[in-house]
Amino acid sequence: MRAYSLDRPERLRAHLALSHRLYEVRADGQGGQHWQTVASSDLSAFEPPAEPPPFSAKSFFFAERELLFRFDGGQFYSALPEVAPQVLFGLHACDLQAVAYQDRFFAEDPHYQVRRRATLLVGLDCLHSCAGGFCSALGSGPLVQAQNADLILLPRQDPAADWLLLVASAAGQAALDGLRLDPAEEDWQAERAANGRCVSAEQGAQQEVLAGIAALNQGSIAAATWEELGLRCLGCSGCTSVCPTCSCFAPLERQADEAQMLRERVWDSCLYQGFQQEASGHNPSASAGQRVQRFWFHKFGEAFKERFEHYGCVGCGRCDRVCPGGIGVHGVMHKVAGP
Repeated sequence: MRAYSLDRPERLRAHLALSHRLYEVRADGQGGQHWQTVASSDLSAFEPPAEPPPFSAKSFFFAERELLFRFDGGQFYSALPEVAPQVLFGLHACDLQAVAYQDRFFAEDPHYQVRRRATLLVGLDCLHSCAGGFCSALGSGPLVQAQNADLILLPRQDPAADWLLLVASAAGQAALDGLRLDPAEEDWQAERAANGRCVSAEQGAQQEVLAGIAALNQGSIAAATWEELGLRCLGCSGCTSVCPTCSCFAPLERQADEAQMLRERVWDSCLYQGFQQEASGHNPSASAGQRVQRFWFHKFGEAFKERFEHYGCVGCGRCDRVCPGGIGVHGVMHKVAGP
């Protein structure tokens, strides 16, 4: 990768915002952090959050609700979205790994792909672990993988030192046209590797998580254990909404007027009672325990890893933070890992 010295990340942000609609995670003034648009004239300091925001980048590509096509009684009309060039600035490694997972899942989906092709991804290495994060145990962080981003920002342990900027794709290199940057002279590879080891040490070995994954794939978890966990699931869909790789959706047809029918899709959740119910009335996931089991097999099943080249969990810990029943990833892995 080509590496540059960058005096201020704000200069890169302003340059990219000249030709793209740029989004960055910022405080919302109410104690939260959300993706917000940033103009090229915005001089605010780039202050990356200490942990991933409540919502990942998923909705930028897989919309919560969108029109797929319309039918006028004789003809079907596609409804592909029109997307202006955009930049997601400051994505953590775990969220970029989730985008790569979704890229494979939606590889043949034109609505997803038209948004994805219009997007430049600017990743951000982590210097410290977020609360509850375990990306290092799953290989999804803390350092951004080159194949998952276009540009990568490297903050420094020394706050007075220049940042480093890595170019990870041809699109990333093209986006820098007109921005004067000096080549990096430091031994940034060694510094970056040391940063990764530091975060991994902060996260620890995560033996319980790894033991839980092994037990799940060995089929050694009793049905009664899943049913016990199911009793704590409220079916609120909080975990599936914030999970950056969850991709369940439901079709929705509605009549726009007397002449037109619309087909839309909306986010759905495999933890809803009727998600798998068949037209015959049979429901293969009738109990809450079965639904919880199915969800975690999608996150950690080896069959899914073989198909998508990564587990469906990227170790961001969002499910732990949002679940009112205490059965986010650490709660479930603690229960199923055994003594």
